Amino acid sequence: MELSARADDADTESDADTEGGEGADAGVTTGFLARKLGVSPTTLRSWDRRYGLGPAVRPDGRHRRWSPDDVAMVQEMCRLTAVGLPPAEAARTAKETARGGTPGSPVALARPPAGVRFPERPSATPPRERPKASRSPSGLPLGDVRQECRGLARAAVRLDASAIQEQLTAAVRAHGLAKAWEEVMVPTLRAVGRKWESSGDRYVEVEHLLSWHVSATLRHVYVAAAGHGRDDATSPVLLACLPGEPHTLPLEALNAALAERGIPVLMLGGAVPPEALMTAFHRVGPSAVVLWSQSSGTANLPLARHIAATRWGVRGARTQSQVLLSGPGWGRQSGPGLLRPRHLADALRLIGAPEH
Repeated sequence: MELSARADDADTESDADTEGGEGADAGVTTGFLARKLGVSPTTLRSWDRRYGLGPAVRPDGRHRRWSPDDVAMVQEMCRLTAVGLPPAEAARTAKETARGGTPGSPVALARPPAGVRFPERPSATPPRERPKASRSPSGLPLGDVRQECRGLARAAVRLDASAIQEQLTAAVRAHGLAKAWEEVMVPTLRAVGRKWESSGDRYVEVEHLLSWHVSATLRHVYVAAAGHGRDDATSPVLLACLPGEPHTLPLEALNAALAERGIPVLMLGGAVPPEALMTAFHRVGPSAVVLWSQSSGTANLPLARHIAATRWGVRGARTQSQVLLSGPGWGRQSGPGLLRPRHLADALRLIGAPEH
């Protein structure tokens, strides 16, 4: 087994980034196809061994050449696993699609086969599955999560930006932003983060790509909802990361969820200096202030207490803002006027943003 695998690896590397010198009809090598699809040669060999998704013709018994039809079949496998189908089921469907397709049709390696469209939402996926496996085929330790998380993880590991965005958009459409954030985005982000921490800085590019697309999805929801049904007389909710805190995604999720519900919001972003935070506080007189801290090193309890104790408004009618300490950096810290939401839905409840 090992010798055969090594021979195959040697063959895939010998072709560099070309299809080889035998013409387009000879097909492409495993290494070339793996690079174009964003999977490893080992994954392609595994799919061949387990599910029969291999080259239909092997010219000399050693070199594996993938014809356009073979490529289309594997692309369909990638697409189906990206939308959350288990690999075995995806393989059966990909082979059935290949058998019913037009033999020899040209395939663009950078895109799905002609005529294939990503579904608007993964409607064929059960609403909630509890698979026994603790690790997804992507190699990420996902545990007990929605099936959509597995598809999103596979797309992220393959660096398939289109599939990542399709999955995120479909999750928001299917479940709403708050639920999609807590049950799809967060578990996948955590799994990627754990993999990065335990693998010697590998998968950094996967985390960056996934985080960027999550942020883009959240901002798209915010932009689409901002200003709709807004009451200008209502004080906004002020969102800020504490000084030295660069992690903004949880606040971006809250920002989008509040905008969805027609709640005015002022998002200051990451690492806001205390002076800037207090200036914004006095200028807008927020109904609530949400302070995010990812680590104990950025949690600033004296600043939070100062904000909670500060009164604003005209004389004779001064009031105070709710202050929410959000994020794991706060630990069990609290105090008078300080609220500790456990998650996004809890923060929305404390702010008084009803489901819409």
